[in-house]
Amino acid sequence: MVTLNFIVDQLTAEVPGGIGRYTENLAREVIRRAPHDCDVAGITSFVSDEQRSALLDRLPGLESVRMSRLNRKMLSQAWRRGMFTNSFGGGLFHSPSLLAPLRPLESGDPAQVVVTIHDIVPWTHPETLTPNGVRWHKAMLKRAWQYAAAVVTPTHAVAEQVAELHDFGDRLRVIPGAASPDIQLPDEAAQHDIAQRFQLPETFILAIGTLEPRKGIDRLIQALAQPRLQDAQLVHVGPEGWGEVDLSSLCAAAGVDRSRVRNLGYVSDAELAVVLDRATVLCMPSLDEGFGLPILEAFKAGTPVVHTDVPALMEVSQGASLHVGLGDEATFVERLSIALSNVLGDSELRETLTLAGQDRQPIYSWAYSADLVWQLHADL
Repeated sequence: MVTLNFIVDQLTAEVPGGIGRYTENLAREVIRRAPHDCDVAGITSFVSDEQRSALLDRLPGLESVRMSRLNRKMLSQAWRRGMFTNSFGGGLFHSPSLLAPLRPLESGDPAQVVVTIHDIVPWTHPETLTPNGVRWHKAMLKRAWQYAAAVVTPTHAVAEQVAELHDFGDRLRVIPGAASPDIQLPDEAAQHDIAQRFQLPETFILAIGTLEPRKGIDRLIQALAQPRLQDAQLVHVGPEGWGEVDLSSLCAAAGVDRSRVRNLGYVSDAELAVVLDRATVLCMPSLDEGFGLPILEAFKAGTPVVHTDVPALMEVSQGASLHVGLGDEATFVERLSIALSNVLGDSELRETLTLAGQDRQPIYSWAYSADLVWQLHADL
């Protein structure tokens, strides 16, 4: 029996985030689609018995959960320095992030280690991370260049960016994500209750993400100040603040009435499904992204999308959305407001975008991604 050691540590983080969602969905399908002579074990830092049981419940079919004696912070710093990389022995390892026991082959039990890098934000927008976070990502990517059997990216766009940082040759592979199957509409009564509780407007722009600068939420709020969007309402899913920035200060700076911008904070999968379903348009005004999962989630919900021409977003959407170029900074806010106004005011355009998105979304599936994981390790 061959065991694939899948690093599921992100699921134990205080805020699992997008990588946590990627980890859970990919791990489920990797387990479900394992070849008949293979099984999957979970690898984590030190966790409580309750956390260990929760992982087994969340990932049905997981053969076991193997724990380090180090907590999450200590393990990430140890592996960054090349320490305790033999603690789980040899064999096959797959990490849905850069956290992995990367080491020279001659250092102990031979191991085939594959890691994942979702974007190069630590290089392009280091101000959105802590200094320690930036140093950790840069050090781990360098270790991956030295010791990883392969490096996975979610898009060809990110693969090209990573190749400019280090020459990985043919070790770079693209394995995309997909819309989460957990984001499903509840029954009609629950939908009504959620919409009432959130006081969702009849027509609104939806934005998903933190307020960090690269997400561009500040410029989306500036677009609301344009005359053509003077009546538009924005619903934001995610934390209301980031650092010293919050929605109230962004609205004040843009001259936008704060009542036009509603923050929902963190929401459940069912709540997100309702918000996506009722949104008139999803907007991703990002300066940089590695994949663009909200686009696929909006496509699945039948919601039109407007986003920037970030290469990864263009790759995911493939013409099934409207995009606004980042090139001319001076006119970006105005052009964003035009694109959003066109969608809000044109039912035929919305219908066209909805159909295009629903045709595009099924191309991405976690089953396909899991098959690519098994094929990659077989090839190696």
